Amino acid sequence: MRSFFYQEQWERLQESPTTNDLESLAQRVASSFVDRYYYSDEYNREYINLLCEMATYFKKSKLNQIAAQALFGIVIERLCDDFEELQTETYNRVICQVVNFLCELPEGQEIQSQLSDFDLHTEELLYERIETIRLSPDRKLQASIKPKKVLVLSRVTIGADVAITSVICKRVSKFYPEAEIIVFGNAKLKQVFGSLSGLKVHELSYSRRGGLLERFLTWLDLLKKIRAEIAGLSPAEFLLIDPDSRLTQLGVLPLVPLQNYCFFNSRGSKEYSVTASISELTNLWLDNILGEQEFCYPSVWPESSNLQNAKQFRKTIDPEGSTTLITLNFGVGGNTRKRVGGNFEVELVVALLRQPNIRLILDLGFGEEEQGRIKAIMRTVQQQGATVQALNFGEIGKIKTSSQLLGVECTIGEIAALIAVSDEFIGYDSACQHIAAA
Repeated sequence: MRSFFYQEQWERLQESPTTNDLESLAQRVASSFVDRYYYSDEYNREYINLLCEMATYFKKSKLNQIAAQALFGIVIERLCDDFEELQTETYNRVICQVVNFLCELPEGQEIQSQLSDFDLHTEELLYERIETIRLSPDRKLQASIKPKKVLVLSRVTIGADVAITSVICKRVSKFYPEAEIIVFGNAKLKQVFGSLSGLKVHELSYSRRGGLLERFLTWLDLLKKIRAEIAGLSPAEFLLIDPDSRLTQLGVLPLVPLQNYCFFNSRGSKEYSVTASISELTNLWLDNILGEQEFCYPSVWPESSNLQNAKQFRKTIDPEGSTTLITLNFGVGGNTRKRVGGNFEVELVVALLRQPNIRLILDLGFGEEEQGRIKAIMRTVQQQGATVQALNFGEIGKIKTSSQLLGVECTIGEIAALIAVSDEFIGYDSACQHIAAA
């Protein structure tokens, strides 16, 4: 559909917007951009500008979030998921255009001001910067750099932080044993990068479901925190490692001078094998920039108190050590496409319980929809004759040794500890999968 047709619909909607109408229009605009890009090799700026306008027009953030979700969920995630060089370049074009749009808003003046401090006064200069970084070969760090601090950006999702960020932190801490390693990310990171890791986690909020402006204003908050951390340090005394982080919109937004910046292009470098895992690619990149070959596996560091509770948890239900303990998590991280439909989940639990010497731990989940689904599974299994119990992670004393299915309410750090003492893990979402693999 032509962009002017959507523009006319948008102008009519401004007077009396409804959630359904806005969602329908935003999805059609985003899908039209994707269709024209993939099938006609056309980059249509008007579609992106219209989505930006729809995502910043209303006073109610709930209405703005509709177009923001379409832009990120349909356009941006599609470009990122392809892991192709051309799509990576197009992603950079889209983000630079979005930044340019936001800079022209009154609320975006601070973004424009800070970009100007990096001499990035135009959309084209911003685009040239990230493309130069993307197309440059991996650069070995100069021997003159002796960092007192190494700042590492979170990938925002727990799974990617386990698979990528933990590897970076382990390798860098070995290479620079005197440096303080500081990770900027969500508060949940502290639960899997606990005190045993030796890392400092600097909390920073980034909403993957937030509005358009809010996602980019996070960069301003990060910029202030970075500058506070490196205040008083010379250029030779700090490094910033960006593992393709959403905090910088995958490297588009600058934080420090290029001489102090290391960017891991995880989506489309010709230097890397197309068959390697993301953790293998991370190690290869680190080999190139550190100048030494080594391999570190992903790691998690649950707090010792959680590990102790999990061990006691297992000892209570498996005192003789003869039981196979399986932890399950049916969360999908807000993406229902990950789920297997029908009665799969119930049938899986029932089939597992038919096996001899099996005990199951089922994460009770997060959010109304997921928790309701898990409770329904437990009711069905109980009706079929299994012994079922629901409790909090800390309620070890209430465990009944006869329970075959234990529904446990727990945090990400607590489920990590339970996975650590289990024999197997089954789940949809990559967060717990990467934790289990680590």
